[in-house]
Amino acid sequence: MSNISAGINVRDRGSAIIVEKNKVAVIKRIRDESVYYVFPGGGVETGETPELAAKRETLEELGVEVNVNECISKVNYYGTQYFFLAEITKGTFGTGQGEEYTDDSRGRGTYLPMWVDIESLSLIEIKPREVGLKVQTLFSN
Repeated sequence: MSNISAGINVRDRGSAIIVEKNKVAVIKRIRDESVYYVFPGGGVETGETPELAAKRETLEELGVEVNVNECISKVNYYGTQYFFLAEITKGTFGTGQGEEYTDDSRGRGTYLPMWVDIESLSLIEIKPREVGLKVQTLFSN
């Protein structure tokens, strides 16, 4: 479902929001001297639903299999980004083998899977910010 529009790749994305013990799974990105955090996920491939993309990308990026539950947010940003609550069913967090870890020639910076406290989502550079704040609101004690 990729379209090129004015040189910008327009592609729907599926992402997983995984919360355990007051922490949320994120990927710390360091790219072009900027540091920011994203929820695990990626582009929807041909024949895939956003839910399936979230499952596939979570396995590739984090090394874990997940059950994908309800969609808690949709954000329009060069396509529609879907954010699903998800829970880990098996695997070892941090053992992802996606191309972002295995192909250094991509030139897209570093990826570091990690857990962050729910309360710190408003203090870090999480993208998209509105989803981070929604997760913080839903799961804060």
